[in-house]
Amino acid sequence: MSDAARQRVLRRAALVSRATAYLAVWAVLAAVAGLALFLLSSRTVVLATHDAVLRPNLHGQVVVNTGPVLPDFRIGSGGRVGVDIRLDKTDAESTEALVERYAFIATQPEGQIDKVRDALVDMALAAALRGAVLGLLPILVWVLIGAARRRELATRARSPGGVVAALLVVLLGVLLWEPWDADENSVQSDRSWVPLAEFVGAGVDLPDEAQGIEVRGDVTTAQTRRLVESAIDTYAKSKTFYRTAAEEAAGLDLRQPDTDETVVALVSDRHDNVGMDAVARAVADAGGAAAVFDAGDDTSSGKSWEAFSLDSVSTTFEDLDRWAVAGNHDHGSFVRNYLDGQGWTMLDGEVVDGPAGARLLGVDDPRSSGLGSWRDETGLSFAEVGSRIADAACDAGERVATILVHDANLGAEALDRGCADLVVGGHLHVQVGPTRVVGDNGQAGYSYTNGTTGGAAFAFALGSKPRREAQVTLLTYRDGRPAGIQPVSLRTDGRFLVGEYVPLHLTEPDTTAQK
Repeated sequence: MSDAARQRVLRRAALVSRATAYLAVWAVLAAVAGLALFLLSSRTVVLATHDAVLRPNLHGQVVVNTGPVLPDFRIGSGGRVGVDIRLDKTDAESTEALVERYAFIATQPEGQIDKVRDALVDMALAAALRGAVLGLLPILVWVLIGAARRRELATRARSPGGVVAALLVVLLGVLLWEPWDADENSVQSDRSWVPLAEFVGAGVDLPDEAQGIEVRGDVTTAQTRRLVESAIDTYAKSKTFYRTAAEEAAGLDLRQPDTDETVVALVSDRHDNVGMDAVARAVADAGGAAAVFDAGDDTSSGKSWEAFSLDSVSTTFEDLDRWAVAGNHDHGSFVRNYLDGQGWTMLDGEVVDGPAGARLLGVDDPRSSGLGSWRDETGLSFAEVGSRIADAACDAGERVATILVHDANLGAEALDRGCADLVVGGHLHVQVGPTRVVGDNGQAGYSYTNGTTGGAAFAFALGSKPRREAQVTLLTYRDGRPAGIQPVSLRTDGRFLVGEYVPLHLTEPDTTAQK
């Protein structure tokens, strides 16, 4: 090998060696900076009806700081990374009501767990990206200064002036740190963590899920203990009722779809009852559902504190195709925007492709504050929106298979004109139909109202069991058109009522139906 070739090989090897060293240094700096940024970061979310601040930790503990009245709780995260959760503002009217909410939400925690997990993942990714950028800065400075300038700076640093400058930097750091100014012991620091069983006493039977929970609070406060005992009792009753119902729902003898059919689960009027979500999913699975329609009123008032309900229904059906509209109790734009962010297809007056190619049309209920717009128009009445839906259905070109609305009356005009196969909704909290309607053009369609999936008697249904029959309806589609309906109801005593499968006669006469 010639001297020139040898020199090229040596230069190439030196370049590779230098690049490898830079890469290794960058990886270390990026990892350190990313970890520091992750541990110093925070995220504000709505959690368990509170504004909550999340801060990651490496203690492997999920710590919930509830505030000055209730005790704090913690439980192992199952890994190295944990999170500190500080609960801030809520709209609960009393401490007792707040504790009851905690108990009910704890029976169906998957939505809240996923929310915290997703927030931590986002924080970790953001910290890693910033750490990668920060890790490059020292290397860029090192390269830009150059070898000659680095030698010059090193010489100056060893001079008396350089030593004085270094001492001044250290002194400035100590002054900013102020290690001599110790903080007083806080009230929280005087409290120790104790097992939940010890906190509530031997007379309270804890559910298996609560065995690993620890509490930090004043164990001598009888009122606090009574609140926690009440929450445990509520949790146990609610968990038992809905878990048993979900297990029984999984074994229901429901009609199974043929190979050319697609089943859609219809839910409506959940009104924050997250306990019913697992039951609704079990019914959907037992009936072979591949998609879900949500006809609205997932909340009682459409407020941000009710995000726990939207998290729950989204997590419960996250692996199914999902379409939804907002109901009259889903006030404002929060519910619609939140569900849209959770992956639901929110219908807005445009005809879209629905399950198995069925043409689908829907719109939010116009009676809700902030809703009722037809695209860019505002202030439309219920009847005006109904007329717009009928126009959209009749002008769609291809026949509309289903109109999804909160109140089935909103699609009555479309059925009267004969422009849709099926209108489904909720709102009434009782089942109505299916009712066959022959339109002015001779085309038949059906109207159907699902009962309340949350078992709601009023606008807020969260409880240890449904306040009235809770219903999920299975809609069967064949060749892009609705073919049949089967309602499934859970009674307040825990027994199921499985309705007969009702075939829909869209092309042939049905002498039992009325217009």
